[in-house]
Amino acid sequence: MTWIAVADHKERRFSLRGVGEDRTDRRLHPGDPDYQPQCGSLMFETRLSPDGRPQVLLSFSRSWPEQRSLTFQAIPGGGISMVQVTGENIAHAALTHGVPGRTDVLRVTFSWDAGRGFARLTVERPEEDQVASVTVSDVRPMRLQDLRDMLLGKGDQIFARDVVFAALSDRVEPVGPMPGLAPEAMVATPGGYREAADLRRGDTVITRTGEIVPVLHAVSRRVPARGSFAPVRLRAPYFGLRDDVITAPGQRLVIDGPEVEYLFNEEAVLVPARHLMNGFAALPVQPVPVQTYTQLILPAHEAVLVAGTAMESLNIGRIRRYPERLAATLLAETDRSALPEHGHAAFKVLKWFEAIHLARQRAA
Repeated sequence: MTWIAVADHKERRFSLRGVGEDRTDRRLHPGDPDYQPQCGSLMFETRLSPDGRPQVLLSFSRSWPEQRSLTFQAIPGGGISMVQVTGENIAHAALTHGVPGRTDVLRVTFSWDAGRGFARLTVERPEEDQVASVTVSDVRPMRLQDLRDMLLGKGDQIFARDVVFAALSDRVEPVGPMPGLAPEAMVATPGGYREAADLRRGDTVITRTGEIVPVLHAVSRRVPARGSFAPVRLRAPYFGLRDDVITAPGQRLVIDGPEVEYLFNEEAVLVPARHLMNGFAALPVQPVPVQTYTQLILPAHEAVLVAGTAMESLNIGRIRRYPERLAATLLAETDRSALPEHGHAAFKVLKWFEAIHLARQRAA
């Protein structure tokens, strides 16, 4: 189970061995041009045009030996529509997801499992942790070659400029809460710092306030290292870090101090790593095709100490109350009764302009 294609406007990769796993000898899928994956996910992130006009974002079309096409289109109102044509069969779905501004990004995931007769279209707003999904009926398996040509820019296809990246996986990808720490990130425990990837249910960690709390669950996910998944390097000694830490752009740091109290009348604030990128304290990581992230689920969504700095643990909200939504997430195999309920973030989450203002005050 892996990503077999990752594409953006600078680089396009496709590998039957798995992108980022090209040195392995075993192919995950045959090279037969008629091969149809029975299970998979097509994911892309996009910005929507501010004028609200319909716009084809990603598509392919073939007319021989039968009509075959797949089209994703932005629709007025901040929505996404999907149409798949296979011969005389047409599958269609649409989702409206608010009216985003130009800087907002939508993540679209279309997943299918022919064996279960299942298909789902999901639209997420990663910057706001919002998710909306709809079941798609009458979806047919697609030829891997058609998907390959679309992502590599061959034949009759569209890869709009507003599309940040697109990627193809050979499994139904989870949606919803996502981890944001690199596996090697060092987390404070009563026995000293340990790599995040080594922590398991039952281990204990030290929180921002010095409490010792148990790890209820640890989750990991391998994702395309593009768009809202593109890794960020937070550099020591900035932000109180003892060592450099790699995180997802959406991983939030807890920042406090007199400037925070003065500007926001808050004890502390949460700042996504993406808002801290300034060319020296936080930098993009040298491009890689895929990246693994991990994160901890704690009883009350406590902030943990990562390399000396407080960072959010994974907030899963009250998802255990909604079995259908839970089944679409990384926690699908977890007993609902073993999951905590988390409320809203403990502190104010800064917008990008607020984070810039705070950074300027600290530098003054």
